[in-house]
Amino acid sequence: MHTPFIPIVFERWRSVATLSLFVFLLVFPSGCAMERGGGPGPNLQTGWQPWEILDTRTGQVISFPDLIKDLEQQDIIYLGEEHHNPHHIEAALKVLTQLVEDGIEPTIGMEMFGWDGQPALDTYVSTTQPVTNEFLEQVRWKQNWGGAFDDYAPLLGFARDRRLSVRAMNPPKPLIRRVVKLGLEQATQDPEWASWGLDQEEILDDPAYREKIFDQLQRCHGGSAEHYRTMYEASMVRDEGMARTLTLREGELRRDPVAQRHIIVSYTGGGHVQYNLPVPKRVARRLGGAVKQATIYLLSFDSSKAEDVRSLIKEPIADYIWLTPMDKARPVKPCR
Repeated sequence: MHTPFIPIVFERWRSVATLSLFVFLLVFPSGCAMERGGGPGPNLQTGWQPWEILDTRTGQVISFPDLIKDLEQQDIIYLGEEHHNPHHIEAALKVLTQLVEDGIEPTIGMEMFGWDGQPALDTYVSTTQPVTNEFLEQVRWKQNWGGAFDDYAPLLGFARDRRLSVRAMNPPKPLIRRVVKLGLEQATQDPEWASWGLDQEEILDDPAYREKIFDQLQRCHGGSAEHYRTMYEASMVRDEGMARTLTLREGELRRDPVAQRHIIVSYTGGGHVQYNLPVPKRVARRLGGAVKQATIYLLSFDSSKAEDVRSLIKEPIADYIWLTPMDKARPVKPCR
């Protein structure tokens, strides 16, 4: 597969200690527009329409069956969304449904849940219990994500109906808050760091990743160098934590004697798959490169965004760009 990429969107940073803005920083990854260089790209066709799928190697529209044919050869599929866009959930469900129909059992990894909510998440998808305030408290929905649970309930409903595993991908939000407030070195001294096994993890400061993240921070936010440093370190911890989640699940599946074919479908904000740097590259490192992965960037599209799409193909944002209708209720405002 070829190397992917996608811009991370961060809401305006006003206070490092403000949790709500920190959530926007690390969670809303879709619209930070960047200038992109590069030589001659693929032979791009024009006149794109919502629901078309673009192969960034060729710039051409491909059919959904052709997409699935490639995806079913992978170990991990990364779907990068614009948060809360229902059309992106619809696209994910289309992929998941086809995998199941083809006899493949997907594990769904979700950025929207933290490790501290995994027990409640397991109970929810294995029973018929309704969504209650008690469940949302147990899964720590407001603490780790926020927003309307109904936005992401269809993915959990799909998993529940088919008895599929759902994995909470994120380190607990209190740990990330400490990194933002104190910096990585000081945050690692907290006992909670070790209790989640993070003291055994390498938080790799990849130069290519650093270059992209710092460039986006400086383009899209005011702030001091210290703000950028702790925000960047928190991004590293989140992406490394999500990579750990996927790697552990991949290890479990490889040890599973059951003959049924398994694939992991990672559902996160698009910023966590950009340039193949945030999560996919860390997963590959952890697995010694012995993993097949494909990335899909879900992009809200109308004709006014054609030039943006061309840029995202020339320096590929992902293996595939899946154009969807715009979310009229919550339009994404790109950072220029």
